[in-house]
Amino acid sequence: MSSPSTAPRPSVMQLNIKEKAALYAAYIPFFEEGGIFVPTTREYRLGDDVYVLLTLPDDPQRYPVAGRVAWVTPARAVGNRTQGVGIQFPKDEKSRQLKLKIEEILGTALAADRPTQTI
Repeated sequence: MSSPSTAPRPSVMQLNIKEKAALYAAYIPFFEEGGIFVPTTREYRLGDDVYVLLTLPDDPQRYPVAGRVAWVTPARAVGNRTQGVGIQFPKDEKSRQLKLKIEEILGTALAADRPTQTI
């Protein structure tokens, strides 16, 4: 049994999204708190804690997200989907603001019926 001091630290991932289309493909609106898909070849399991440094289009600020893996797309997934993980934002005010910011950037694109990295 591991004590809190020996528990594994969350891995850190960076995701720099440069354009609105890429943000649309990566954003996960069906998570209640919002979420983001991060392409990675590293193996993760559902529930793993991760720390994502997210950069949005036309915004120099980096948004730190201490989230959890809530979606896994394995290597060689059906439909040539990109391998990676969906990170669910935590239930906190910073994440709520980030979700609102992403949805503001995407605007009417959220209602589009285009495929994304997750569904």
